[in-house]
Amino acid sequence: MRSSVFTILLALLTAASADAWQGGGRSWAADNGNGTYSNPLFYDEFSDPDMIRVGEDYYLTGTTMHTMPGLPILHSRDLVNWRIIAYAFDRLDLGPDFRLEGGKSVYGGGIWAPSFRYHNGTYYVFANVNRFGLQVFRTSDPRGPWKHNRIQQGLHDLSVLFDDDGKIYAVYGASNIHIVELNQDLTDLVPGTDRVLIERSLGMGEGSHIYKLKGKYYIVSAIPGAHVPMKCARAAKLEGPWEVETISAEESLGIGQGYRPKGRSQNPPFEANPPDPAERHSLDLHQGGIVDTPSGEWWGFSMQDHNSVGRLTALSPVTWVDGWPYFGLPGNLKRSPSIWVKPNTGHVNPITSPYVRSDDFSGPKLQMVWQWNHVPDDTKWSISERPGYLRLHSLPAKDFWWARNSLTQRAIGPESTVTTELDGAGLNSGDVAGLALLNLPYAWIGLQRDDNGYAIAEYDHSTGKTVHEAISSPHLWLRVHCDFDTEIAKFSYSSNGKDFKPLGPDFVMVFQLTTFQGVRYALFNYNTGMTPGGQADFNFFNVDEPRPNGLTKPIPVSQSITITGLATGNALAVVDGRLQSLSGTGKATPFRVVDQGKGRIALQTKDGKYVSVGGDGKSGDVTLKAGKPGTAETFQWVDLQRGDTLFLSLGTHRYLVAPKEPGAVSADHPGPAPDRKDGSCFEWKTAQR
Repeated sequence: MRSSVFTILLALLTAASADAWQGGGRSWAADNGNGTYSNPLFYDEFSDPDMIRVGEDYYLTGTTMHTMPGLPILHSRDLVNWRIIAYAFDRLDLGPDFRLEGGKSVYGGGIWAPSFRYHNGTYYVFANVNRFGLQVFRTSDPRGPWKHNRIQQGLHDLSVLFDDDGKIYAVYGASNIHIVELNQDLTDLVPGTDRVLIERSLGMGEGSHIYKLKGKYYIVSAIPGAHVPMKCARAAKLEGPWEVETISAEESLGIGQGYRPKGRSQNPPFEANPPDPAERHSLDLHQGGIVDTPSGEWWGFSMQDHNSVGRLTALSPVTWVDGWPYFGLPGNLKRSPSIWVKPNTGHVNPITSPYVRSDDFSGPKLQMVWQWNHVPDDTKWSISERPGYLRLHSLPAKDFWWARNSLTQRAIGPESTVTTELDGAGLNSGDVAGLALLNLPYAWIGLQRDDNGYAIAEYDHSTGKTVHEAISSPHLWLRVHCDFDTEIAKFSYSSNGKDFKPLGPDFVMVFQLTTFQGVRYALFNYNTGMTPGGQADFNFFNVDEPRPNGLTKPIPVSQSITITGLATGNALAVVDGRLQSLSGTGKATPFRVVDQGKGRIALQTKDGKYVSVGGDGKSGDVTLKAGKPGTAETFQWVDLQRGDTLFLSLGTHRYLVAPKEPGAVSADHPGPAPDRKDGSCFEWKTAQR
């Protein structure tokens, strides 16, 4: 009884913590609250991740490019629930292009592909800045402060190893993997030590992560691109010989290629190629590494080019086979589940999100989620000049792309609505202030002031067209709704904060490699007259997420359901003791969903038998079995977050799959295809038995 009461109290506290975290609204959390987690870990951009374990604590950082502050430091004790605790640096001003001055920028540049390491009581982050070499950050406390020094030479996608003999190495490069020794105080490279470590003929890629495990060297890398595998090289000595094996491949989590720009133009009009759900365009997990837990488990982390929301980070169980760390489960190596049991780290954390996204600007500092687009002019913004408001003083810019002091944060999927309240009474002629989606192309909704007064406007960079409407007051509420499943954004505004009116056409969001980032929300104020102008006051910034977790609806435990194939509409039914796919939903067999714990279920028929997977799960191996359900009768319930469900057999670690034509169901499918027509995706509804 005491254990049961404790479990209930823990669940209530966890739910309360999750709700409070976002000021009364939930933000995306990978923890499903039932012992499982859903990928992605974060439904916002977190590219080029690198992770370390120090004792029972895990730390994570990733690429931040041109945004300031940079290199976020996230902390977790269970590998699923993360929280931002610091940035490695606040500002990195290396010239006018870092400040959007002189017609220059570092869009697509800045700081990228960090290597996170811990050695002898010190935490290190190493990362490149194009044209400015290797940046080294170090601290005794990951919450900071961090010290910074620079090494003149840049090392592409490096990873650092503090070896057992006291030497410090960096591996870097693409195709040809190089190695170079760093000096002991990490201020320079050791002359004459740079050489090719692994020849391109072995098929390695970029984004190296080097480890020394049980006396052997391992380097995990990714082939450049979005539709590519992850490789691992292994050797007993740095001199080799090196072996190479593919450890993760073809896992897209059911996500296909979305809108992509045609060409590399930065000027409107823009054309976009439509989404392509073909399996050859699956957006594979790639570029990451591995980490262990005190209990001896191993886990993999990697990113995915998840269309316009940006590159997301996923967590994968690792299975060691013949000394190779394969992402995936026994029986389904190289493929990562969308939903799986949380790591055994010895800690059960409350459900949390990494960031507080909404901000009422009443605190002494901005929320840690905020980053400036390039280095800001800190004399031209304030949260104290008018308490409770973010004040942006306009600076000259020809358009939003060049607007300095634009305050941004990552857009959050799979769906989100952002609302801000703007008081534009302090704007001067030529000022434009509002709410934007920073991307290429970008779009914004905001107030414009000229010599004749104010107007509300929506600008679509993809067409180069602006829609205007007359307004009676410069006090407005601005809103944008982003659906990252469809990649469509809609702008609207209100004069009272309650009734919102659409403005402008739907905006198509794309993924592009000019900024090397996904869509970002932005608050801005600039002056088109190329002179400093007035001020814009933002009262709050609210992010609402209607789908903040991986399980879009509760698992129908203890209910009876019928199941139909998403591709064919055929029903699952028991015929002659085997699970079959039959045309016509009227032939569906009702199955009672029996809870097996940790998001796992068994499917029970009216006569008390259970769907059971035998052998390798081939056609005809999915039958019925009487008695208490065991491993063969248990399935991980997998929700792909778009109204489709998969059943992952614990017997084969592969998915139930229905044939294209009526016939026997199998349990040998490796993973879902983007078009959802491979037979592994199902719909269900409650039924009477």
